[in-house]
Amino acid sequence: MSASNVLIPELVNHYNVYNDKSKKLVGISGEVNLGELKSMVDTVEGAGMLGEYEAPATGQYSSLKIKIPFAILYGQIFELMDTTEALQLTLRGSLQGIDQKTFKVDTYPVKIVVRGRVTNASLGKMVKAKKGEPELELEVIYLKIMIDGEETLELDKLNFRFLLNGEDMMAKIRSQI
Repeated sequence: MSASNVLIPELVNHYNVYNDKSKKLVGISGEVNLGELKSMVDTVEGAGMLGEYEAPATGQYSSLKIKIPFAILYGQIFELMDTTEALQLTLRGSLQGIDQKTFKVDTYPVKIVVRGRVTNASLGKMVKAKKGEPELELEVIYLKIMIDGEETLELDKLNFRFLLNGEDMMAKIRSQI
């Protein structure tokens, strides 16, 4: 049985961010905002129904942004801003949990891969003896999340792929169109 199935999740013990050339990004500060998967919906209402509800379209998600903070301005930030090709970033982390029966603390890996292009570059600020806090915002067109070696989510907006816990959620739809 995998560690993530027997542990009560507690926290992210540590993480690193790598660009598509497998270089560790130095200067990342604080937390990376992974964004929000928001389903595209339409309101359903009609005769014989009480009120209305929003119906999500399977596999269809609104714009997804990820925010990557840095401590100060430096050259590698500007290398990432090339919008003529998709950037790939990989976040590798160690998640920590506690076994409910034995109270033993253990860790297990998480890997998040995102591809997209920078849509916003905040240059931060200049303050004496302080961090400048610049930040890049990336429009995500591909997202893959693996927890403890298992693929939990893969969303590829350009190639009509949406996998959830290994199940191809778009297979039936693809066969119908």
